[in-house]
Amino acid sequence: MSHDYAFQRRETFDTFRESKGVKLPAKAVVEYAFFPEEQEANWAGITRALEAKGYRISRPDEDEMLIAAIGPIAITAEEIWKWEEAATQIAVSFDFYPDGWELDI
Repeated sequence: MSHDYAFQRRETFDTFRESKGVKLPAKAVVEYAFFPEEQEANWAGITRALEAKGYRISRPDEDEMLIAAIGPIAITAEEIWKWEEAATQIAVSFDFYPDGWELDI
């Protein structure tokens, strides 16, 4: 099954449209969440690939979720999407799926 990047992008941009009036920082660390599709997920492979692109990796719920953090980056829909898309392309290639992002402020 292929990943729907257009839908994912719309969700990110919709989040910004819906948050009008909310004071956001100019820059912050952004954390992207990913979950494995399979029981025997390649945690080491996805970790190496994301770290090679500059993401900091953590696993707060051991064996259930991977967090890829980047930044501080500019807090705009375009900048968040740029890093989200790059991380998702890596994650999908390791059979992980994205589950949103949040600011680490």
